[in-house]
Parts: sequence; structure tokens; C-alpha cells
Amino acid sequence: MSRLTFNRSAIAVAVLLVAGGAYLHSRNGDIGIDNANAAVPAAITAPVASPAPVGNAAPAVAVATDFSSIVERAGPAVVNISVTGKAKQSAVSDQDDDSGLDPNDPFSQFFKRFGPQLQIPRHPQIMRGEGSGFIISTDGLILTNAHVVEGASEVTVKLTDRREFKAKVLGSDKQSDIAVIRIDAKNLPTVQIGNPALTRVGEPVLAIGSPYGFENTATAGIVSAKSRSLPDDTYVPFIQTDVAVNPGNSGGPLFNIKGEVIGINSQIYSQTGGYQGLSFAIPIDVATKVEQQLVAHGKVTRSHLGVSVQEVNQALAESFGLKSAAGALVSSVDKGSPADKGGMQTGDVILRFNGQAINHSADLPSLVADTAPGTSSTIEVIRGGQSKTLTVKLTEATPLKIAGKDNGSDSQGRLGLALRELSPDEQQQVGIRGGLVVEDASGPSALAGIQRGDVILSLNGKPVNSVEQLRQLVSKAGKNVALLVQRDKDKIFVPLNLG
Repeated sequence: MSRLTFNRSAIAVAVLLVAGGAYLHSRNGDIGIDNANAAVPAAITAPVASPAPVGNAAPAVAVATDFSSIVERAGPAVVNISVTGKAKQSAVSDQDDDSGLDPNDPFSQFFKRFGPQLQIPRHPQIMRGEGSGFIISTDGLILTNAHVVEGASEVTVKLTDRREFKAKVLGSDKQSDIAVIRIDAKNLPTVQIGNPALTRVGEPVLAIGSPYGFENTATAGIVSAKSRSLPDDTYVPFIQTDVAVNPGNSGGPLFNIKGEVIGINSQIYSQTGGYQGLSFAIPIDVATKVEQQLVAHGKVTRSHLGVSVQEVNQALAESFGLKSAAGALVSSVDKGSPADKGGMQTGDVILRFNGQAINHSADLPSLVADTAPGTSSTIEVIRGGQSKTLTVKLTEATPLKIAGKDNGSDSQGRLGLALRELSPDEQQQVGIRGGLVVEDASGPSALAGIQRGDVILSLNGKPVNSVEQLRQLVSKAGKNVALLVQRDKDKIFVPLNLG
């Protein structure tokens, strides 16, 4: 097992090394346990005494927080989630003889022309994994992580009373890592929802989940930090804790001392895959906003400002003439974006958005995302040491991942594609009119060999020029469709099975 060694001065940046997150742990369906053959220390049951009292003062005793009543009351609402689906497939380059494709197949030559680095999928295998979740309504609505159910063809929910149900994925949102599933049951126990805004650093918290498949395991710790911004998680101001969270805890609830859910355990910092003292939870208010949109619309709509921001430290605060290290420093402004049209500039420090203070850079994205597209918003900035108020009209953000991909009404979800329209300059570069650029490919599209950067030109012979148009075409399509795909200068129809 590797050992982490930190310089004191490096502790502040350790969180930037956060790994890919708490993930499903399976070893061909078997639970793996590393046995170091170490002796197990005896449990310490006595309270820890403080130093000897002065004079006649009574000795102070530090007593561990008792979470047993919370586990007894809320534990039945925490569920174990088992998933099965097609695993990520092994791949070989097109230079290998064992490509899995018939050399006489015309698609074989097409894929070879797509580039020497193309990885050709081989022999899909069954993936099995486990995670956690919790019941939020008596009629079977359950919250969990999007990465727990991603790619799952079957989701099974097990309750503490040993009943098992097949679950339906109502929708998932990769950007917030929230998914909503439902089981067909009534009169179920539910958790009580709390307010993360009232959470204080240092207060005790409790996690319940299924680490490594050990169902309804309770672990406790404290809140280590709030509004923590992590790489690739733009919209989530994470709650950081030192609660022991391991693979299988993903999607489980984080409780405060009142027994209220204040977060969903989502990620860990680890170089070994196991717990190493840093865990991150999605605030429950962020999760419930996503849940409401997924249940109502099957997808999540967010607004777009069009800036990149970074945290303001003391050195930057002094450089920009700020009274304190607070706000979000604008490092770039997208051309033609709402921010650009509203007069925002690189080097502006955003202090308030629609009257709400921006103390950390992580505060801004969630506020923007929660504002309805088309809304005119006021933004207070510091520019050159002077305060300015800008007005911007937000637009709808293009999602990186389509929500509700298991919902047949969501056409892009059936394809397994995240797409965007080509700009006029891109159309001129590629030499086409219309088309949609692939931002990400999963499911049937990934199995067919479609990759990021490909351009979708038509579906079943009908040209596509917008995401909405493609969604409508797929919603009317049957089990099999043919996409006309362009990669570099090559074009070919690629058949997809959407069953």
C-alpha cells in the first residue's frame, strides 16, 4: 500500500489531486477485501479523560457522539443498490490481427481510415457493482449517485427488511452526479431532509451505506470544510468530511447530529482506491433541485454565463486591490457569451450575483445554474479597484451529458451521445453545412465505434442541424437507426441498435 507524505505547505493543494471519485467496487461480482494479516486492536469503550483538573474543578470528559438513535430511526430508509450492465470493453488497435472485425467487412476499412489510434471494442462482458441510496418518498422515490447507475441495464434495490425490488432509472445528471430511481412499493420509510447552509465546520456527521457490499454500515466523523471545489465538478460546492467512505458508499446519505440528511456521499481522495481521510458529499439542497427537474422533465436545465473563474487567495487579493480574499476571479470570458455581451472582462472579481455574496469561486457556478435561462441578472464586480455593476442575460447551458438516458422519451439518451452544434467557423473548416459534434459517446454509440470529435450528419438519411431536431427524429425511430458520421474527411453510415 502506498504511503501519502505531505509537506506542511502542500496540504492546501492536496485536494486538487482528488481521484475519479467513490466508485462501484466489484471483482467479477465478488467483494474484495485486502487482508494485511495485522492484529485488530481492541475497541476502546471508556471515555477519554482530559488533563488533571486545576484546584477543585471537576475533570472534563470528552464523550464520543452517540449516533445509535439516528441509525435506528433513519437506517431503514437507506438502501443497497446492485447494478448489472455491459462492462467497458477491452480494446485493441487496428494494427492487431485480432481486431474482432471481419477484414472483408466494409466497416473494417472505414474504422481503419479513422486513424491509427482507434480502439476497436471486443467481446462485451457483464459488469456488476454495488452502491447505496436513500428513500425520499413513501411511494419509492430514491436518490443516489449518477455514477452508481451509469451504464446499468438492471438496477436492484434491497431494503433492510431483505425485500428486493427492480428499480427504474427516472433520470441521471452527470454534472452533479445525481440520479433518481423508483421502486414499485408503498408506505416506505423515508429520511428527513436538512439544511446544509446551517452546517458548521467541525460538527459531527454520520454516513450510512454499503462499503464493499457490507450493507447498512455506519461510519462517523466531522465536517472538515464546506464549499469545496473539485476538478471536473463545476456545479457542486462539496461538503468535505473525514467520515470513512469507501467504494459502495457512493449515493448514501450524510446525516447531521439531528438525523437530517445534509449531503450525498460521492467522492473520496485516494491513491489506493480506499478511504484515506478525505470524503466529499454533494449538499442535499443541490441534489433536491436536480431531483425535482429529473422527475418533472427527465433532464436538468441550467443557465450559462460564459466565464472561467478561480479562487482568490491573499496574493491575488492584494494584486487586485481587494480588502479581503473573497470572490471569484474571472480568468477568461467566452466570446459571444452572456458575460461578454454584458461587458465582463478578464481580471474582474465577482463579489455578488443577484445580490448574493460570492465568498468562494465555487459559489458562482451553482447560483448561475439555478437561475432560469433568459433571466437578466446583476453582477457586482471589482475592476481596477473600482466597484461596477453589470447586467447580463443568461442563456441555457449545453449539457455535457444528457439526463435520463434510460428514458425512451429522451432521444439523445437512447443514442448515448452528448452533442453540440457546429459554429459557422467549424462548419467552414470541416466543409459541411449543419451537423452535430460529438462531445461524449456512451452506450450503443460507443459500442458502434463513434468517438468524441465525430460529426453526426444525418439519421436514417435525414440531415440534422440541431440537437432538438435529432431528439425528435430519434423519438420517432424504431429499434435500429443509421447515423451518417464524418471523421476527418471520411463519411460512412454507422448502424446502431437502440433496443
